[in-house]
Amino acid sequence: MMAGRAHGHRNRLRRLIPRLLLLLVAVYAASFAIYLLLQSHSHHQSPPDPTPRTEARDGVLAPSSSQKPWPRLPSFLPWVSSAVPPPPLHTCEAYFGNGFSRRVDVLPAGRGSGGGGWFRCHHSETLGSSICEGARVRLDPALIAMSRGGEPLEQVMGRAEEEELPKYEPGALQVEGPAAGMPVPLVDAGFLNDYVPTGGIGMHTMRALLESTRVVPPGELHCSQWVEEPTLLVTRFEYANLFHTITDWYSAYVSSRVTNLPNRPNVVFLDGHCKAQLEETWEALFSSVTYAKNFTVPVCFRHAILSPLGYETAMFKGLSESFSCEGASVDSLREKPDYEKTARLSEFGEMIVASFDLLQDDIMSSKKIEWTQCSLCSTRRLPGPPAPQW
Repeated sequence: MMAGRAHGHRNRLRRLIPRLLLLLVAVYAASFAIYLLLQSHSHHQSPPDPTPRTEARDGVLAPSSSQKPWPRLPSFLPWVSSAVPPPPLHTCEAYFGNGFSRRVDVLPAGRGSGGGGWFRCHHSETLGSSICEGARVRLDPALIAMSRGGEPLEQVMGRAEEEELPKYEPGALQVEGPAAGMPVPLVDAGFLNDYVPTGGIGMHTMRALLESTRVVPPGELHCSQWVEEPTLLVTRFEYANLFHTITDWYSAYVSSRVTNLPNRPNVVFLDGHCKAQLEETWEALFSSVTYAKNFTVPVCFRHAILSPLGYETAMFKGLSESFSCEGASVDSLREKPDYEKTARLSEFGEMIVASFDLLQDDIMSSKKIEWTQCSLCSTRRLPGPPAPQW
């Protein structure tokens, strides 16, 4: 009898853990967003620059000889290392870290007369999703049916949600590779079912984009402009919802780390949502931000990465799946690695703070951060911001 009660108690705890974990992350992010909002109204705050450094002009990403470097994060652990094996399936680190351990080469690099293009996906059996990337990739905005995006909210009041989500025609995305004189599909239905399953998502836009992708022969990738730096292609759904946006931020961050990018990438939104306040954090986290429909001509990327939907992150899956996950400090994990514990959420929180140049700020100095361990996750107890001067 006692054993049955103990078993039931453990099951309830396992169901409760991911929900509490999500709540802690959401509360932390909400508190931080409110703090930034209050600070922006302070009389001591310098007036905002009307032209953000990450804004695009006529669809052209802000010219830059180099992208933003990754900040130094106290809780960072390597995401890609030949000396460290991938985490076992369905462990805490596989959910929140680099569980994308199965590499599938769709178009291998340097194969015969295939040109300079390549395409591959990194699959996570734990999450049931993939991070895909390719070289010499062409995006044609004319073959994407959706609104322009980035407009002020007051200009688009009453616009249907369906108008803001992309619908792709064949060839909306192209990759240079071996093709017998005419474009051919990059992947088939079997590949999509194995590596980009719908997973109950009614409109899986990343899957639809891959389904529309065509391989074109060398010399047939006609581009009016090239983006030289690595670029994330991201589709948002609940773009004004804080929790859903956190999952998008995390998915984009994980995609950047799993593909081992040397600097923070550009971001292109493959959606037509209007501009919202949370977009400022996108601009802080990454090197530049623009909308696909802001490009007026086909654009080519030397390196493009398709970020999984926020619905496919561990944060969202914790609402419907039961898995055990415990937070730990990075020092304890360096000393004694444990796949059932993770410091990835602490690392991600530090990434957000560092993106606003607050890690070295007097208010939020890293020396003032106290690490509090609990049975669920590592949380940050930060000194409260000073009262704003209205």
